[in-house]
Amino acid sequence: MISFKGRHFQQSMILQSVRWYVAYPLSYRQIEEMMKERGYDVDHSTIQRWVVHYCPQLEKAFHKKKQQPIGRWRLDETYIKVKGKWKYLYRAADKTGHTIDFLLTAKRDKKAALRFLNKAILRNTKPSLINMDKSGANKAAVNAYNKASHQQIEVRQVKYLNNIVEQDHQGVKRVTRPMLGFQHFHAAQKTLTGIELMHMLKKGQMKKQFRGNLSPAEQFYSLAE
Repeated sequence: MISFKGRHFQQSMILQSVRWYVAYPLSYRQIEEMMKERGYDVDHSTIQRWVVHYCPQLEKAFHKKKQQPIGRWRLDETYIKVKGKWKYLYRAADKTGHTIDFLLTAKRDKKAALRFLNKAILRNTKPSLINMDKSGANKAAVNAYNKASHQQIEVRQVKYLNNIVEQDHQGVKRVTRPMLGFQHFHAAQKTLTGIELMHMLKKGQMKKQFRGNLSPAEQFYSLAE
């Protein structure tokens, strides 16, 4: 259970503020205004701290209830601006378009791709095959993983087969675009965790026994229980 002890506002109000920010293309100041209309006098900087603090905890709770990916992976990366510079959000999806995992990195190279691969396999299951674009760094990362683990993940580099994950980037970019870039790398990592979480809930990635007939918003709130 996630603790809200010591907060000056109700749990429901905090979670609603966090969900609005990671689910919709809204700024912190816009959410501040919306909360004032509901009788809550909360500063936008406080909402930002809630997002950074609670998103990783909510995603961790969700991961225990997340459906396992199906079959082969599609791996790709997209760009996220942090302090005026482009950083790289590695993402993988299965053949149904469900998100497997994600990781924000400062660089786009073999080391970063391998770090993402290790994280994704540790938290999910090892795929038999990963499809990717013509990125040499990503292919080198899979080769390095195979060599170190004495296992075999096949690599296929067929661009059109990656359309699923490339199109899925837009669900995340739609929310991050109005933010006009993050100011701190670690805050970006934690905020993106919440955005990815909400994106997965909207795609129905919580196991059926946990989600029941709950809406994505209700599923989000249930993670704090």
